[in-house]
Amino acid sequence: MDFILELDPLLQVTLATLFTWGMTALGAALVFTTKTFNQKFLDSMLGFAGGVMIAASFWSLLSPALEMAEGGSLPAWVPVAIGFLLGGEFIYLIDKLLPHLHPNAPLNSAEGIHPKKRKRSTLLVLAITLHNIPEGLAIGVSFGAVALGSPSASLAGAMALAIGIGIQNIPEGAAVSMPLLRDGLSRKKSFLFGQFSGMVEPISAIIGFLAVAFIEPLLPFALAFAAGAMIFVVAEEVIPSSQEEGNKDLAVMTLMIGFTLMMILDVSLG
Repeated sequence: MDFILELDPLLQVTLATLFTWGMTALGAALVFTTKTFNQKFLDSMLGFAGGVMIAASFWSLLSPALEMAEGGSLPAWVPVAIGFLLGGEFIYLIDKLLPHLHPNAPLNSAEGIHPKKRKRSTLLVLAITLHNIPEGLAIGVSFGAVALGSPSASLAGAMALAIGIGIQNIPEGAAVSMPLLRDGLSRKKSFLFGQFSGMVEPISAIIGFLAVAFIEPLLPFALAFAAGAMIFVVAEEVIPSSQEEGNKDLAVMTLMIGFTLMMILDVSLG
């Protein structure tokens, strides 16, 4: 921890998101360890990822945002509620514009502008890239709060968020690479496409970090914005994708495990 404390804050957030990108690559690398596509395994991992994202949205983002907004000119819930709703609206607009395909979904159900002109592999990568935008923003604004010296933020808490998102990136990487392997791509190409989806996290994290580092009053709004974006992704894509193949109970139980693990991480480290 002392070593990390001595690093420049921008370097801290960069290293944190390089870690989460690496975990995406680790998940994508599962294509090298299995010969068959296991739908229950994928659905359980997606459920787990949803649980982590829900817990992170509250424990690491909304709760600190409400604390930081106390004592302002407006009631604390006002900037948090506005930020939360706008975060969901932001991802909704990207969802309507960005061509993408949900894991487990048939090609004819692809969404966005002109999705039929894209390959299945590209659409799957873009879908997980959509997931990673709010995750990167969440890490960026969390480390930005630490850099500003906010009493409601701690480096340990920001690290717990990065660890939690990194853990749930394992199933997200697999959610791209495994369906591509099933569709006939080579293991190498399936892996490359799967890990590529995590590249956006360092970019969106740095954007979030710079936004709050230079405009301190935005902090509660920015934390809530990231939470709203993550909850939209969970409700619109992660949970439905985990249950489309009939493994509802398995997906729900792993979601609860993911939520519990993230809660333990945040409370014990934050």
